[in-house]
Amino acid sequence: MCAHYQGLSRPQSYAQSFGVEAPADLTRTDIWPGYEGAFIHRPLEADSGDEAVPEREALRGLFGLVPHWSRDLTLAKRTYNARSETAADKPSFRDAWRRGQHCVIPVEAFFEPDWRSGRAVATRISHADGQPLGLAGLWSAWTSPQGEVVHSFTMLTINADAHPLMKHFHKPGEEKRMVVVLPPGQYQDWLQAGPQDSMDFLRPFPAEALQAQAPPSPSLFDH
Repeated sequence: MCAHYQGLSRPQSYAQSFGVEAPADLTRTDIWPGYEGAFIHRPLEADSGDEAVPEREALRGLFGLVPHWSRDLTLAKRTYNARSETAADKPSFRDAWRRGQHCVIPVEAFFEPDWRSGRAVATRISHADGQPLGLAGLWSAWTSPQGEVVHSFTMLTINADAHPLMKHFHKPGEEKRMVVVLPPGQYQDWLQAGPQDSMDFLRPFPAEALQAQAPPSPSLFDH
């Protein structure tokens, strides 16, 4: 499961790789559960016929999905990943799944623990060509008692037991999981897809298109 990722460091990367403007005043790029990051979604008003409504836009939101019924925002620290096999039934994710509230999470890299040495070594995983990655996720909107609307998002995950690269991460004996990296040509299709088509997009990304690099210090797991 992915609990740590690196957001886009260059605002222009949003336009170049995802066709959207960067969210205003979003400066943090080292993202952990409960921190604010960016996600890209299709506005609910996109089918209204109003030409002023974009087909997709980037918003600020908490990393960790907060469903509308939550009493506060603390749940975000436990809902940063959603198993694709159970998201339709889990209380935290089922409304977003059933409504087709798909999002793309723009990242420069994500981090996973490599336990093959006997200890967790934080490993940075990025695109082999250095381009940003777009991860498949779900988003939600929560309204505080004061009327403030807070957006949030989660990363969808799939089994990775047979993936040539991602099978090496997480503790021995545990099921291997991986986030869903979307091909750029599928971003809009994913954002527009209905819930009945969600599983068609949740496929392993080719191992040869990813690169893994262990940092010089394990401190990347400290925050």
